[in-house]
Amino acid sequence: MIALSVHILRAGVARCSEGRVDGIEVRLALRCLLPHCPEPWPLSLYWDAAAQENEIGRAQGVTAAFNGIVRQLRKAGRYDENGFL
Repeated sequence: MIALSVHILRAGVARCSEGRVDGIEVRLALRCLLPHCPEPWPLSLYWDAAAQENEIGRAQGVTAAFNGIVRQLRKAGRYDENGFL
């Protein structure tokens, strides 16, 4: 579930320069990761940035939030480079 959620969020990072990425799949992925991230701020940041109309702000916010999410998951021992633990 964690690897799939990260995959969905990574796809959002790849698509965010084309338009908003605040779809239901992103919302569900963020919700699935909530219990695994000690600090919820990068999840909130991803969602807020995904809904921005400004292309540059959206891309920067989504990318920074994604990096924060992955960092927390790795630090908590929930995710590695291969997506499994």
